[in-house]
Amino acid sequence: MSRTVLAVDDSPSVRCMVAMTLREAGYRVIEATDGREGLEKALNEPVDAILTDQNMPNLDGLGFIRAFREHPESKGKPVIFLSTDSTDTLKQQAREAGAMGWMVKPFTQPQLLAVIKKVLG
Repeated sequence: MSRTVLAVDDSPSVRCMVAMTLREAGYRVIEATDGREGLEKALNEPVDAILTDQNMPNLDGLGFIRAFREHPESKGKPVIFLSTDSTDTLKQQAREAGAMGWMVKPFTQPQLLAVIKKVLG
């Protein structure tokens, strides 16, 4: 059975690259265009891991993580935070919100696969 990853990003090109990379590696991918849609899908569909962008309309990445972590469905689910901003302040905020990992955009396909394999075992 393949593992399911939710990709939350308002950039169609980033979502496409993430989805294509993960599908080619055997993962099932669910896509969401912003934090609000991502939260709805994360709570209503079985997911094993989540990748979320920070800068999105409707609900940003930090808001998404905080809202997701309020629900029992989030227990044990790794959330990887994606951002072009690599400041320690934002990294700390992401960790405090409940992110397990961090990736700075742009990232390569091998980097993405390495992070997903690490968090999913």
